[in-house]
Amino acid sequence: MPHGGSPVKRKLVRIERHRLGPRLFLLGVRWHDWHLGALVLLLLALGAAAGRVHDTFPTGLAAAVGLWLIAKDWRDLTPRRRDTAAWRLGFHRRPFALRRFRRADPLPLLVAVAAATIALVDLLSALTPNVRWRGHLLLKIEPVQELRVFHALAIPVAIVLFVSAYYLYRRHLRALQLAVLLLLALAALNLFKGLDFEEAAGDLTVAAILWLGRGSFYVDHEPLNRRAALLRAPLVAAAGLLLSFVLVLIAGHGAAFSTLWRETADLLLWQRGPLSFHDEVGRLDLAVGLIGVSTVLVVGYLVFRPLAAPRDLPDAEARRVARELVRRHGSDTLAYFKLRRDKHYLFTDDRRAFLGYRVESGVLLVSGDPIGPADAIPELLQELGAFAERRGLRVAAIGVGQALKPHFEQLGLRSFYIGDEAIVDTAAFTLEGRAIRKVRQSVSRLEKAGYTSRLLRVSDLDSETASALEQVSAAWRGREGERGFSMALDSLRIDEHADTLVLLALDAEAQVRGFLHFVPTYGRTAVSLSLMRRDPETPNGLTEFMVAEAIDALRSRGIDEVSLNFAAFARFIHSPKGRVQRLFRYGLGWADAVFQIERLYRFTAKFFPRWEPRYLMYEGALGLARVALAALWIEGQLPKPRLLSSTRRRKTDARPVEAKEPG
Repeated sequence: MPHGGSPVKRKLVRIERHRLGPRLFLLGVRWHDWHLGALVLLLLALGAAAGRVHDTFPTGLAAAVGLWLIAKDWRDLTPRRRDTAAWRLGFHRRPFALRRFRRADPLPLLVAVAAATIALVDLLSALTPNVRWRGHLLLKIEPVQELRVFHALAIPVAIVLFVSAYYLYRRHLRALQLAVLLLLALAALNLFKGLDFEEAAGDLTVAAILWLGRGSFYVDHEPLNRRAALLRAPLVAAAGLLLSFVLVLIAGHGAAFSTLWRETADLLLWQRGPLSFHDEVGRLDLAVGLIGVSTVLVVGYLVFRPLAAPRDLPDAEARRVARELVRRHGSDTLAYFKLRRDKHYLFTDDRRAFLGYRVESGVLLVSGDPIGPADAIPELLQELGAFAERRGLRVAAIGVGQALKPHFEQLGLRSFYIGDEAIVDTAAFTLEGRAIRKVRQSVSRLEKAGYTSRLLRVSDLDSETASALEQVSAAWRGREGERGFSMALDSLRIDEHADTLVLLALDAEAQVRGFLHFVPTYGRTAVSLSLMRRDPETPNGLTEFMVAEAIDALRSRGIDEVSLNFAAFARFIHSPKGRVQRLFRYGLGWADAVFQIERLYRFTAKFFPRWEPRYLMYEGALGLARVALAALWIEGQLPKPRLLSSTRRRKTDARPVEAKEPG
């Protein structure tokens, strides 16, 4: 039964305003959506039992409405979840503190379907004869030729409306404005071409719903006030028209010029023209019609394309501010990696906080945790949500730590565990004991072979050593490019990363055969591993040797923690729980051949680190697959397919290691 209180003064119907949505009281008793849905189903059942329900379609429609009202209000079915979600047109959901809540959020999908349906109905209406009595009535007002003109005009308007329906679904503001104008035009054309009151009423109804729900359309578009933008769409349309005319000219050589243009226009409108074509050009009408549809689609993209994210990488001033914020607030072990040159920055208005991101396949992927004081992070994430919405982008984040995961959840993002970061306590680390004997054996074997190590600041590298590092790195990568986005630097640059550290592994001839690169973690005595490279021809165990030597050297410099490799899905490897995680663990064994997931975990576990979880944050229940694919592409773990080999790639500064000349 409906629940509720008993107001001091009962009214027949009372609507109470509440932060979670309007609350309806009938005779002092509060009613939910599911109550109304259950009432509809109950009345249908009673009508069926009494033999009063006969028409199948209206009955099925009413039953579907009743089930929808119950489904969308499922949280209020039980007292435990009651009043935890806000009312909205679609499924009720919890409002998020850092994201604007729109009660008509499902409206774009609904009106997109309605607009596409209306467009098809109007198109069919324009291609079919008028109702006879309505046609006779119109002939008293306008001549036959004008009726044909209105029929012809309705066809392209309906086609453009059908194309704009997709952009209504994508919440494009310009699509809303154009769709309203098209619907009003179609309503007038339907009246003038055949007194089609039904189609006109549908057009006006959808136009009114669109205008009333205009707040749900918030994706901005590229400005059209530039000369290139103003000319682009008309040029494409003119090119499509010219191409169609050339085809008709070739097929209908000898016909009058005016006749050729008339034939072209008719074929573009999918109507029979004055000319007849046979043999090889017998289906020229299909070719020209498809050219017209393709032209409309391309023009639609040019007109409706959303406001693009910044294409230019941060300038010197923005990078300077980002570096200062990392030094001041970068206590996270991944904070320094925000200084990669291939990342864009989003700052708060007062530039107290920022985050690094890149856009891939419609996903705005944030790199790790935002940087800034704790009180500025909510404002930054609010700005992130608005920034992405205006451009029609999905928000995601990779490498988010446990501390800031709740902030992203308040932005409406879901979390997916992707692995653990390995943190080694330098004070507790030792090569003594049976458990670490394999690492100890590797270190002893390399020392006997004459290998030594040196820990230097990058600013202290001379040109010869810097060149040797490049040679080792190139030999290690082979034909593979640099990987990384959220947990590695793109290169070693003396001018920007002078305060980073590099451990050199030298053979018996004092030649560099491997190196580890560490970046600082400000706000705590910790460093984070950025690069781990060795010459493939070096003895086995060199990497273990370098890590052990680095931990010992860093401890002597007062470093308490060393962040080593990120181990993907480490929890599922070392301690899976339940059948699902064990099955996932089994699948990781197959994936190890490509991604080296388990091998990397086994290597890192030799140093007995502390495991700190990292998460992939994504938007929407069905958005995980798309975000995961974008993340794999950005991180370089999967090659991104290219339709054309000449596709322009993102230009980044990838200079080799620079160094000071000795002396």
